[in-house]
Amino acid sequence: MHRTFTVTVASVLMTVFVVSMAFAMGDGNARKGKFLYRKNCRTCHNGTQAPDLSPADRTQAEWTDTFKNETSIPCAGEWGVSDKDVNDIFTYLHDYAKDSPSPAKCS
Repeated sequence: MHRTFTVTVASVLMTVFVVSMAFAMGDGNARKGKFLYRKNCRTCHNGTQAPDLSPADRTQAEWTDTFKNETSIPCAGEWGVSDKDVNDIFTYLHDYAKDSPSPAKCS
Protein backbone atom coordinates (compact mmCIF):
# COMPACT_ATOMS: atom_id res chain seq x y z
CA MET A 1 0.00 0.00 0.00
CA HIS A 2 2.76 2.42 0.97
CA ARG A 3 4.75 1.63 -2.18
CA THR A 4 1.72 2.20 -4.44
CA PHE A 5 1.12 5.59 -2.82
CA THR A 6 4.76 6.60 -3.28
CA VAL A 7 4.78 5.57 -6.93
CA THR A 8 1.51 7.45 -7.54
CA VAL A 9 2.81 10.65 -5.91
CA ALA A 10 6.08 10.39 -7.83
CA SER A 11 4.20 9.90 -11.11
CA VAL A 12 1.99 12.92 -10.46
CA LEU A 13 4.99 15.10 -9.59
CA MET A 14 6.86 13.98 -12.73
CA THR A 15 3.82 14.72 -14.88
CA VAL A 16 3.43 18.20 -13.38
CA PHE A 17 7.15 18.86 -13.90
CA VAL A 18 7.13 17.73 -17.56
CA VAL A 19 3.99 19.73 -18.38
CA SER A 20 5.36 22.87 -16.72
CA MET A 21 8.64 22.53 -18.65
CA ALA A 22 6.73 22.19 -21.92
CA PHE A 23 4.91 25.47 -21.26
CA ALA A 24 8.12 27.23 -20.20
CA MET A 25 9.88 26.36 -23.46
CA GLY A 26 7.35 28.23 -25.60
CA ASP A 27 9.15 31.60 -25.49
CA GLY A 28 12.79 32.53 -25.65
CA ASN A 29 14.86 33.55 -22.66
CA ALA A 30 15.18 37.36 -22.65
CA ARG A 31 17.94 37.32 -20.03
CA LYS A 32 20.06 34.96 -22.13
CA GLY A 33 19.09 36.99 -25.20
CA LYS A 34 20.48 40.14 -23.60
CA PHE A 35 23.80 38.39 -22.99
CA LEU A 36 23.87 37.02 -26.56
CA TYR A 37 22.89 40.42 -27.98
CA ARG A 38 25.76 42.11 -26.15
CA LYS A 39 28.17 39.37 -27.19
CA ASN A 40 27.16 38.98 -30.85
CA CYS A 41 25.38 42.17 -31.92
CA ARG A 42 26.55 45.01 -29.74
CA THR A 43 30.20 44.42 -30.57
CA CYS A 44 29.54 45.74 -34.10
CA HIS A 45 26.36 47.80 -33.62
CA ASN A 46 28.10 50.41 -31.50
CA GLY A 47 27.96 53.28 -33.97
CA THR A 48 31.42 52.75 -35.45
CA GLN A 49 31.37 49.46 -37.39
CA ALA A 50 27.61 49.34 -37.89
CA PRO A 51 24.72 51.66 -36.98
CA ASP A 52 24.01 51.92 -33.27
CA LEU A 53 21.28 49.45 -32.35
CA SER A 54 19.23 49.11 -29.19
CA PRO A 55 16.01 47.22 -28.40
CA ALA A 56 14.23 50.56 -27.99
CA ASP A 57 15.11 51.60 -31.56
CA ARG A 58 12.16 49.63 -32.95
CA THR A 59 8.65 48.61 -32.00
CA GLN A 60 7.69 45.04 -31.19
CA ALA A 61 6.07 44.69 -34.61
CA GLU A 62 9.23 45.96 -36.32
CA TRP A 63 11.40 43.44 -34.42
CA THR A 64 8.95 40.68 -35.37
CA ASP A 65 9.16 41.67 -39.04
CA THR A 66 12.96 41.86 -38.88
CA PHE A 67 13.33 38.37 -37.46
CA LYS A 68 10.57 36.89 -39.60
CA ASN A 69 12.70 37.47 -42.69
CA GLU A 70 16.29 36.48 -41.89
CA THR A 71 17.53 37.99 -45.16
CA SER A 72 16.84 41.40 -43.59
CA ILE A 73 19.57 40.57 -41.04
CA PRO A 74 22.71 40.57 -43.21
CA CYS A 75 25.04 39.64 -40.35
CA ALA A 76 22.98 36.64 -39.17
CA GLY A 77 25.22 34.19 -40.99
CA GLU A 78 28.25 35.52 -39.14
CA TRP A 79 26.77 35.01 -35.67
CA GLY A 80 27.41 31.31 -35.43
CA VAL A 81 24.55 30.87 -32.97
CA SER A 82 21.79 28.26 -32.86
CA ASP A 83 18.16 28.89 -33.74
CA LYS A 84 17.37 28.80 -30.02
CA ASP A 85 19.93 31.55 -29.40
CA VAL A 86 18.45 33.65 -32.21
CA ASN A 87 15.04 33.18 -30.57
CA ASP A 88 16.52 34.34 -27.25
CA ILE A 89 17.97 37.46 -28.92
CA PHE A 90 14.62 38.14 -30.58
CA THR A 91 12.82 37.72 -27.25
CA TYR A 92 15.14 40.24 -25.59
CA LEU A 93 14.78 42.80 -28.38
CA HIS A 94 11.00 42.29 -28.60
CA ASP A 95 10.41 42.42 -24.83
CA TYR A 96 12.37 45.68 -24.47
CA ALA A 97 11.19 47.40 -27.68
CA LYS A 98 10.13 51.04 -27.51
CA ASP A 99 6.43 50.16 -27.35
CA SER A 100 6.81 47.33 -24.81
CA PRO A 101 5.63 47.63 -21.21
CA SER A 102 9.28 47.94 -20.12
CA PRO A 103 11.37 49.51 -22.91
CA ALA A 104 15.15 49.49 -22.73
CA LYS A 105 16.42 52.67 -21.15
CA CYS A 106 19.90 52.58 -22.62
CA SER A 107 21.86 50.85 -25.37
